[in-house]
Amino acid sequence: MLEPLESYRVTLEIFEGPLDLLLYLIRKNEVDIYDIPINLIVDQYQQYLDIMKTLNLEIAGDFLVMAATLSHIKSKLLLPQVEEEEPEEDPRRELVDRLVEYQKYKEAAGQLIGRAQLGKEVFVREFNEENLKRLAGEVQREKLEFEEIDLFQLVGAFQELINSRQLEEIKKIVVERVRVVDKISQILTRLRSEEVVEFVALFAGNRTKKEMVVTFLALLELIRLQVIKAFQTGNFAPIQIKRAVPLEDEKMNPDYLTSLVPDKEADGG
Repeated sequence: MLEPLESYRVTLEIFEGPLDLLLYLIRKNEVDIYDIPINLIVDQYQQYLDIMKTLNLEIAGDFLVMAATLSHIKSKLLLPQVEEEEPEEDPRRELVDRLVEYQKYKEAAGQLIGRAQLGKEVFVREFNEENLKRLAGEVQREKLEFEEIDLFQLVGAFQELINSRQLEEIKKIVVERVRVVDKISQILTRLRSEEVVEFVALFAGNRTKKEMVVTFLALLELIRLQVIKAFQTGNFAPIQIKRAVPLEDEKMNPDYLTSLVPDKEADGG
């Protein structure tokens, strides 16, 4: 079990809501949205909440309300059905309806954002059909090649990484502390020489769980500051971390970027 880091709290604009987490778990488990295996989803949902609390991610009240809702649905499904009574409506029905409706709006929003991004990539002084086709083709290839991933996928990948590593247990007080700002500098230095780095490679050399947690928090800070983006080339493909700004951008300067992290939040433990 990971120890929470009391002195560092991450607040992310990219943090999505409880319905996003449920949709992610449904996709991850490849289950039918109209026939949700509630026991499995409840357990995994709670696991993600525990991980996010460990990482000191800001968890909105909506997440806790959804946890209570899932537990209530689970309890209703466990109640025995009396033969004389009329069959009750599936307790999952209301939740499924919300998820389906939310998924439709989310997909529509994604399409609108995609159109806006496509327009930003095209600059035309005069109509030139060949150039227009070439530019559109380049944008389309980029869209097919990479799919930006969300926070829940990152958290899940991090938990799998923790579980798969043999890490040292610190049994005595160590004077030297692992700081988020130092890990931010290390990641930036790596990305100055490599445009794309695999997610797992950023944790190479981490010897303890605490060090891995601080590295992950540094990664989240860089995503929040829009310096890097996390991508996959397809389902189950390795997560890759890519620069989101040019090398000459001031955000690629470790001294400038770490100055944006408040001193009281710079220490991981």
